[in-house]
Amino acid sequence: MQSTTVKDWMKDLVVFIKPDATVTEGLEIMRHRYTDSCIVEKTATNDYGIVTAIDVSDKIVAQGRNPAETKVKEIMVSPLITVSPSMQIGEVASLMRQNHIHHLPVADDTGRIIGMISAGDFLLVAEAMATNFRDRSLH
Repeated sequence: MQSTTVKDWMKDLVVFIKPDATVTEGLEIMRHRYTDSCIVEKTATNDYGIVTAIDVSDKIVAQGRNPAETKVKEIMVSPLITVSPSMQIGEVASLMRQNHIHHLPVADDTGRIIGMISAGDFLLVAEAMATNFRDRSLH
């Protein structure tokens, strides 16, 4: 049986952070949770955001900004592009490529974020594709 939907490959762990937290606090949370992204809780505009390792590289390190003095809401990407758990994995890869992004939050029918799928997850998908999804021991 082929396992080709987001639900089959997403990570259930979603790390949330408050919009007014500093980037330093975000880095600490990401390091302790072994992840390279955080979902920024809903802001005054009622939109979620996301901060990734690439955002930190591009908007903090490359620009010489102090992460202890910068709020995550200042560097987050918002509004989010989300995918549903039932979306086909190939569609997700195309969506990432078209939008030049590497992380997609997974949202349920109510808009609640329930998971995350990232470009790194596609390494496992590609390995499973090589065996026509017979060997899922990698996941």
